[in-house]
This record gives sequence, structure tokens and C-alpha cells, in this order.
Amino acid sequence: MNRRVSCVFLALMSAFCLAGSAWAESFEAGWRFHLGDFAAAMMPGFDHSDWREVQVPHDWSVAGPFGSQYGSGNGYAPGGIAWYRKPFDLQAEDQGKRVVVMFDGVYHNSEVWINGHFLGQRPSGYNSFYYDLTPHLNFGTGQNVLAVRVDHSRFADSRWYTGSGIYRHVRLIVTDRLHIEPWGVFVTTPEVTDEKAVVRIETTVRNDHETSLTVVINSEILAPQARDNVKVATMVSMEAGQSQTLVQTLVLPHPKRWSLEDPVLYAVNSELETPQGLSHQMTTPFGIRTIRFDADQGFFLNDRSLKLKGVCLHHDAGSVGAAVPDQVLERRLRLMKALGANAIRSSHNPPAPELLDLCDRIGLLVKDEAFDEFTPPKNKWVAGRNQGQPSRFGYGEVFSEWSVRDMEDLVRRDRNHPCVILWSIGNEIDYANDPFSHPVLGDQYRPTQPRAELLTVYAKPLVQAVKKFDTTRPVAAALANLPMSNAVDLPQCLDVVGYNYQEKYYEADHEAFPERIIFGSENGDSYDAWMAVVNNDYIAGQFLWTGIDYLGEANVWPNRANGAGLLDLCGFKKPIGWYRQSLWSDMPMVYACVTDRMRGRGRGRGRENTLRGQAHWNWQPGQTVLVQAVTNCEAMALELNGRLLERKSGDQAVQGVLSWQVPYEPGVLKAVGYKADQAVCDFALRTTGPAHHIVLIPDRTQLKSSGTDICHLEFQVTDQAGHRVATDDSEVQFAIQGPGRILGIGSGNLNDVDSNQDLVHRVYEGRGLAIVQSGPGPGTIKIRASSEGLESAGIDCVVQ
Repeated sequence: MNRRVSCVFLALMSAFCLAGSAWAESFEAGWRFHLGDFAAAMMPGFDHSDWREVQVPHDWSVAGPFGSQYGSGNGYAPGGIAWYRKPFDLQAEDQGKRVVVMFDGVYHNSEVWINGHFLGQRPSGYNSFYYDLTPHLNFGTGQNVLAVRVDHSRFADSRWYTGSGIYRHVRLIVTDRLHIEPWGVFVTTPEVTDEKAVVRIETTVRNDHETSLTVVINSEILAPQARDNVKVATMVSMEAGQSQTLVQTLVLPHPKRWSLEDPVLYAVNSELETPQGLSHQMTTPFGIRTIRFDADQGFFLNDRSLKLKGVCLHHDAGSVGAAVPDQVLERRLRLMKALGANAIRSSHNPPAPELLDLCDRIGLLVKDEAFDEFTPPKNKWVAGRNQGQPSRFGYGEVFSEWSVRDMEDLVRRDRNHPCVILWSIGNEIDYANDPFSHPVLGDQYRPTQPRAELLTVYAKPLVQAVKKFDTTRPVAAALANLPMSNAVDLPQCLDVVGYNYQEKYYEADHEAFPERIIFGSENGDSYDAWMAVVNNDYIAGQFLWTGIDYLGEANVWPNRANGAGLLDLCGFKKPIGWYRQSLWSDMPMVYACVTDRMRGRGRGRGRENTLRGQAHWNWQPGQTVLVQAVTNCEAMALELNGRLLERKSGDQAVQGVLSWQVPYEPGVLKAVGYKADQAVCDFALRTTGPAHHIVLIPDRTQLKSSGTDICHLEFQVTDQAGHRVATDDSEVQFAIQGPGRILGIGSGNLNDVDSNQDLVHRVYEGRGLAIVQSGPGPGTIKIRASSEGLESAGIDCVVQ
């Protein structure tokens, strides 16, 4: 067991690193799991020998089986009650230290015991939380057992897929009795210029020894270049059982600012020293940057005007459900940035800490959101979106008791991340009659519903909770009904006001409330919705619904996922993803797709004008098809089998789309983008022959023997020439040998109800994605894919 965590500056990925007499370790292997309830499973002597061994993060719902008897909001996935048990030993040398377990997220209604002693419960499935295990532990001799009960028996409790279980990371943290509290370092930069940055470090220290201590708090700023480090030391006396918050200030010359293009990270190394030596060391990453929102000019990062090109993201990742490996999350975020996005909204719950770590490193801004509902709960659709009778339970049942604490914990956990620019206290909390109502709704007013004035009553304590722990970022909410919210003064509680699909009120509200800062907090993908941002300096930006297709918020069975994303469930780019790239990205690009419908179909809520064709060139001979294309170049030419059909300039596009009616003939359809009359990019669709063989495309073949490393393995069905057959849906069988496993296999099919956990899956549009995870030891993972009537394929991944 390697207990000492090295703090390599350039590889900082966690909220803190520990050293000295402290240690921290991943606490994720060797858990025992059983679906079902047991009256005595919290007791250390309980026999769990026949329980399944699992590695957390773990989501039991994604394993299915899925069925129409479950809720559509949760993607028709099962819930239930389950237990986790983790046996572990502590060395005698750790006697007298403080031992804490940190859970990044358990969905939901978790209860935790150590050696039979009840530690507490946490209803929220998204908040991080921790418990002090110290008083109940065995050191040296005697095993310890951590037990966790998870109650997701009311599975229709959400409007989207939640997952079930200990689905985020877990760590065991051991420190001296003199220690820095978890989330106890807060770094701000109240003054930033090119010449200097004033860095304010707030450190909360606790003395759990039985005697008073004289403590020196050493804080050193670790710069990208060690020669630029600066430090300060402060001595303080601490009584037994006392906590103190100490503020130190440093001046850093010529700081390097964190930006989207160059996301430079610094770190504060905090040390507690006593006459007996080093008691605790902790390293906290941070960035130096300025943010500002203006009612007339929008958003500024480092004093430069910037339009927020945001996407909303739910927390699942298709075939792996809610238990998302870090590398899977990183791939998704990098794909978002490649499209031109510069901001992420954590819809509609606290994100995983690693999402913020990654956004810090990649250079993405974040709107950090807390809640989807106040109280009472919203409608949760069971038989399909807006179908039948909804359930009405969820977080709203515990909102009054837990919301302020959950809000405070979110802010304390995430406030050092330079990527975070907004705190959001809620999403569509003002949705008409779900549940709140007001006479301003006119014919839609329902006097039996809770009165909308309660929205302000509930919002104010949440705003205060944010301000208690962070005054450096504005507080927002994503509002869905501005007439009702304006009528009860809800926007007046906020620093920045988010408008969900409310572009029609931008101009009038800017005139009526000239001090109000407005941005699109959730928007459809239409051209007009983006032009409302581009053409109005006072609109800070928009957040598209959504960046990636997600499980849940489904229609009637067998639909199991929502297709609003720019990418599909596997992260493959959809036509609307290319469309958004043409609007947002500066990198030259061109794309074409085809439909046999001569007129597009609208989908409502601002989705009427975008690209929704098919990316293949296999149609009926003599058939006239509509070719739709997008580009960010000055002009685009369309060619068929080497013949120029027509060249069009970008200003001929309608709603950002260029169109041609083309009589189909087999061959190659090619779109070429031009700048200054030079071809700078192209895209081709080819007529494909019959499905012939399988192709495996790994993103890497060298994996670490960490037990957690990931390979994204795309599998395609191609014709004899090696071109993907986008009309194929063959069933592919996988076999795997060696030190690894397949975590999940999926496709972009929103109606796929087959298990993601077995080794058989159909391609969709000729492809799918398998998530391969390395084991804890070295060796070679051998993967083979086969399908009846097709040539098989295989690859090797080396684990070392």
C-alpha cells in the first residue's frame, strides 16, 4: 500500500495533496456489493463472503436490466436498495492520527457506518461529503469495516438519469490531530495586474490534540517555474480543540494569467509545523485570472470581452452510466472544446470534482450548478416525457433541511478552481406550475399550486450561503419564466440572471432593468438563438442544450436517452455538432450531410433551423436529395465524382446552412472550403459497398497498470475498401483476455435497451464504442471482435 502521495506540480489533478505525517489514498478497490437490504449489514461481523467484489466508482443501475416498468426520467433503469462493505487495515503507527473518509458522490440517501457505529446520512446524490472515522477505528490488530447503505428504491425521482451507488471517487485521508480542515484552504487574487498579483490565502486549522500548541503556518506559492515561488510564515497559538482561520497575503511578481488559450496553474503549498516537526502539508491548485460581468457589455475574462459559448452537460457517459472514468470525462471535455465551446454548465447538480480539475487544465469555464428544484418537488415523468401521470418526489422533499448545507459544501469544495465563474442556485425553479404559479400567468394560473413568492423566500438563503464562503464570483439561476420571476422579484436576488429559452425577453428586459446582467443559461441550437448573443453586446453568452446526448428524460419505451446533444452517447459528432462548430470554431472546417426530405422538420424550443441530415452517400439511383452543408470559410464548393456542381459564398447561407438539390449518383460527394480562393479544408461522403469486415480503432494501446487506465475503442463495420457502412446495424461479439476488462459497450442509438455490460452489442450507423479498463498488473490485453458474415478484427493493448 503506497500511502505517500507525491505532489508533482505539472500533474496536479486533485483538490489537494498530502505529505509529512499525513497520507491519502484511493479507497476504491476491494468493496463488496449486494443489491438488497439487510438488517445487520452495518455490523463488522456480518458475513459478506458471497457478495460480489466491485471497484468503485460503481453504478449498479447502468447494468440494467432496463424495462418499461421503471421511470422514463431515469432512462427506464432499475433502482433499489443496496449495500457496500469495505474491509481495511490500519497500521499501528497511525494510532493517534485523524482518519477521514471522503465520498465525492453517492446516489442517493446514503447512510454510513464504521465498525457498526453510525456516522451519518446524506440525502443528496451529488454533493461530496466526509466523515471522521477516528473514534471507532482499530489500529495494528483488528480489521475495520466501512459499510454504506444506498437507498434508490424510489427510482422515478429525477428528470434525467442519475445512476445508483457509490458512483464517484472515494479517498481515505489520514492526518495529524493538528490538521488543515478538508476544503480548508481558500486562495483568491484580489488584485491582478501585469506587474503583480496580490494572493490572499485563507487557511482553516484545527487542533484536536489534548494540549495547546504553537503552530507555524508556512504558505508557499508554487509557480510554473520554481524560481518564481514566494512564501510567507505565520506563528499562532492554538488551544486544544480549537479551530482558527488565518489569513496570509503574498505578492507575486509578473503573474501568468489563467486563460482559455493558456490555462496556467499555480499552487499553494501549506505546511503546519510545531516544535516537534511537520504535522501536515497540503497543496491546493489555483489560477490567477480576473472575471467581470457588465450589464451593457457582457462578460470579461482578464479584461477581455468574451462571449460564453457554453454547453450544458449531464453527468452520465452513455454505456458506463454515472460511474465515469476520468479519461472518459476528459475525452468528452476536449471534444467540446474542439467544437469551439469555451464553457460548461453542470446540469443540474454539483459536478464531479475531476470535471473541474480537467476544466482548469484544459481551459474551459464552468457554471457550477446546485439544484434542479426547490420545494415541493417538480414533476418526474414515468411513462415518457409529458406522458401520463408524473411522480412528485425527489430532492425537494429534503430541500428545506439540507439545501443551505449542500450549497455551502459545494462552494467550499469548488471555490479554488479558476474555471468556475458562476454559482447557480437552481435550474428552471420558476417553471410555470411545476410547481409554482402566479396570476401573471393569465389563463395558465393555478391558484391551488404553491405561490411563486416562495421562490424568493427559498432563493435568498442560498445566495447568502454562497456569499458566506465566496464573494469573488456572482450568483445566478437559470430561469424559465421571466414574467413570473419578475413579478416576484426573483432576479433581484441574483447577481447575474440566466434566461432559459427566453430570447424573446432579452431586449425588453434590458430596457426595463438596465442594471440586470443577462445571459442565456439554456438555449436551443437555432441560428437565431446564437445571433441574439452575437448581435447584442449586453448578452454575455449562451449554454446550449446539450453538449452530449444523455441517458434519461426519455420518451415512451423503448426510447431510453435524449438526443439533444451535439455529440451522441459515444461522443461521435452529430450533424448539429458540425453545425455548431461552423458557428463557434475558428479552425477552418466544412461538413455536408444529406436528406431525402426537401424541407426540414422543426423540433420546437428553438431547434427549427439546424442541420439534421445523414452522413452517407447511399441513396436510390435517380433520386434527388437535399445536400446541406456548413462551413466557417468564406466560400464552399460542392463536387460530385470530381465535377464541380456549384461554388457558393458563405453569405448565401440561410440560417448558417448552404443547400443544394442534387440528383444522386454513386461515387464521392465532396465539400471543399475556401479562404482567399485557397482550398483549406474538405469533407467527403462515399458510396459504400456491402458490409465486409470489422475495424477496431483504439485511441491508445499503451495503458498503465493502475487498474483504472482507459482505452476508448471505436469499432466500425466497413466495406471491402475500409469505408464505414453508415447504414449497417450488425451485432458484434467481443472477447477479451489479459489484465483488463470492458466497462461498457454502447452506440448512439437512443432506443437501445440491450445491456451495456455484456460483450455483445449492435453498431448504430456502422459504429459503436467500447470502454476498456486496465487491470492492476502488467501484461497484454487481447481484444477480438467478430460478427456473423464479417471478417473479424483484433488488437492488443500493453499494460505496464
